[in-house]
Amino acid sequence: MNNSRNQLIQSEHKLFLQTYKRLDIVPERAEGCRIYDKNGEEYIDFLGGIAVNLLGHSHPKIINALMEQAKRYLHLSNYFFQDAQIELAEKIVFLSGYSRVFFSNSGTEATEGAIKLARRWGYLNNKSEIISFTGGFHGRTYGALSLMDKPLYKDSMGPFLESIKILPFNDISYLKDNINKNTSAIFLEFLQGEGGIVEAQPDFINEIFELKEKFNFLVVADEVQSGVGRTGKFNFFDYYNVKPDIVTIAKGLGGGLPLGAILTTEKLADIWTKGMHGTTFGGNALSCASGRVVLEELENGLLDYVITTGNYLKNSLLQLQKDFPDLILEVRGRGLMQGLLLSFEAIKLVELLLSQKIITNATSGNVLRLLPPLIIKNNDIDTLHQKLEYCLNKIRKNHE
Repeated sequence: MNNSRNQLIQSEHKLFLQTYKRLDIVPERAEGCRIYDKNGEEYIDFLGGIAVNLLGHSHPKIINALMEQAKRYLHLSNYFFQDAQIELAEKIVFLSGYSRVFFSNSGTEATEGAIKLARRWGYLNNKSEIISFTGGFHGRTYGALSLMDKPLYKDSMGPFLESIKILPFNDISYLKDNINKNTSAIFLEFLQGEGGIVEAQPDFINEIFELKEKFNFLVVADEVQSGVGRTGKFNFFDYYNVKPDIVTIAKGLGGGLPLGAILTTEKLADIWTKGMHGTTFGGNALSCASGRVVLEELENGLLDYVITTGNYLKNSLLQLQKDFPDLILEVRGRGLMQGLLLSFEAIKLVELLLSQKIITNATSGNVLRLLPPLIIKNNDIDTLHQKLEYCLNKIRKNHE
């Protein structure tokens, strides 16, 4: 651990497949909403491990839960009845309103399992086609990629799964033209993250569920990024007063440890039988112990805090839009999953903010994405506002 910053960067270049455009930071430690690098610089984290660190970094309750669990055991396998898994599942069922859970290691694994579950249901009901939407992001494995339309992730790596149709997001006419009695399932993010913080329109969702009544297919909600309290509801689709048949969650569920889950209802409880699906590490005891702390915090008022703080952030961003209407075209999102649609490439703003010790992210080309820990404070949002103001003024001057 005594390697210098430059040595670590050089070693990364030599050792790893170069698939990540990493930030020019080598962290030494992180606490709360702060990341400290090896040069002693302090950064405010508005990315949160890409929506993972819901309780911030190194939360004392999570550390304590991990230490207590580690004293008992680290891993046993899913051949055993494990209290850490069962206790977490009970909390998920209570908060989500779903009755069945399957644990995985990640969001993309949850997607793969959901595809298998939907395919199995389709086989039993003589249906084969799955529908997904442009702009959606469901993971990096083959089933997940098959649901997506982004060339960067797919070019020259096919063929992908068959009988999947990708339709324009939020376009009702395409729904009506393409859904039929052969439709087995629809996969969608009700709030697209990688797609640019884009919400499904209420009329679009209503049409999906009306067609579901007519043609009898499954609705699968990908809540990997927007779920587990990120927007002030346990799942974002709760804002629409609908209930999908299958839900995938991950990212924030483990509080910083790898954990995903498939949620479903009694309708699909018997679709899989023993041996049809499984995982070695899914539902690892340490991850479940951490996840239990996250959900306990959600139960103890954190959801209300997210709504209040999210409104504070929204108002701050809307004021910036008023001040910079030429640069900020739209403020998007809810709770603590928000974004700015910009009139220029968002990476420019990300880099300027990083120079001001603010960590953010660009997505969909011209959207600045904000995914801070759910414990972010108003004074940190005030600092973000000041730094955004400074950076946007700098960009405006360069455009003149």
